Amino acid sequence: MKFSVSSNDLLKKLQVASGAIGSNPVLPILEDFLFSVKGNVLTISATDLETSIITNMDVRSDKDGVVAVPAKILLDTLKALPQQPVTFNIDDDTYGIEITSSYGKYRLAGENGADFPRIPEPDEVDTITMPAVSLGQGISKTLFATSNDELRPAMTGVYFQVDFNKIIFVATDAHKLVKYEFNAEVKSEVMSNFIVPKKALNLLKGALPATEDVTMQFNKANAFFTFGDTIMVCRLVDARYPDYNAVIPTENPNNLIVNRSDFRNSLNRIAIYANKTTNQVVLNIQEGSLTISAQDLDFSNEATEQMTCSYQGDPLTIGFNAKFLIEMLGVIEGDEIRMELSTPTRAGILVPDESVEGEDILMLVMPVMLSN
Repeated sequence: MKFSVSSNDLLKKLQVASGAIGSNPVLPILEDFLFSVKGNVLTISATDLETSIITNMDVRSDKDGVVAVPAKILLDTLKALPQQPVTFNIDDDTYGIEITSSYGKYRLAGENGADFPRIPEPDEVDTITMPAVSLGQGISKTLFATSNDELRPAMTGVYFQVDFNKIIFVATDAHKLVKYEFNAEVKSEVMSNFIVPKKALNLLKGALPATEDVTMQFNKANAFFTFGDTIMVCRLVDARYPDYNAVIPTENPNNLIVNRSDFRNSLNRIAIYANKTTNQVVLNIQEGSLTISAQDLDFSNEATEQMTCSYQGDPLTIGFNAKFLIEMLGVIEGDEIRMELSTPTRAGILVPDESVEGEDILMLVMPVMLSN
């Protein structure tokens, strides 16, 4: 088998696919890309058995064939070459690979492509189409709130709730929760829900195009994301997602409206003085004024800042983990945010003061108990 291709074009495709290669693969062949040439199309596949990426590109070829190519040495070679055509010559008996560039020849040992694990194919799937940019938004706004606790597998991914022409993305780690609803330009005829693992979503976020639509297909076991000439396949998290609506408080008589970036900057400064274990900051809220303070008694550090705000409700003192608030304020958009609060022991809700048409976002953060 022999084919020629632009080194830069090939490198771009390999960099997308390489995200699916794990750092400690269970089988040696999982350190390889699978190259499959059919006609003048090269299909590149990579997998860690949980997440797989398949991408296609045009090449000039004289014969069909498959071979598994060691990923690291190939990537390093192409990164070190300037843009130029390269030719791959593969021995069909020994799977030896010879790469020819204008500088010289490079030989490496391939493996039998037939030994490469089979990647799942869409079978009995439901289908949704939505703009790539919207899917990217949904992932970016929720991924940070997922848990790393392997004992609660459902929380280690993002929950996709499909309701015909509306998608709700939910993520929680029991300390914070994000619910992002999107209902513009979603084409779907199904009601369903599934949990997509964090690694797959991180890869997807980096690979999504800026303009096209994405086709999402899913069955009980896997989800398939197709955009351009790339398909990403991931095994879904097999677990029940907690009833997130039950933890969202509905009675929140105290409402605080504050400038988002000023609040975030203030928290960034105050957090420097907070206890490094709890990251606790205390918000003292009264009509027209918000006082943010923190102290670390072990090192005699403390800091206080005051800012103007608009507040309706009884005076309230409540503690939060500064890190969680800073993360949330970085994800919410808009100039002003609204915090809906009830008591110092109940969760606070953050929402943008002005919502964007077609989307809805709600963030919940549990308070840190104040030690008197």
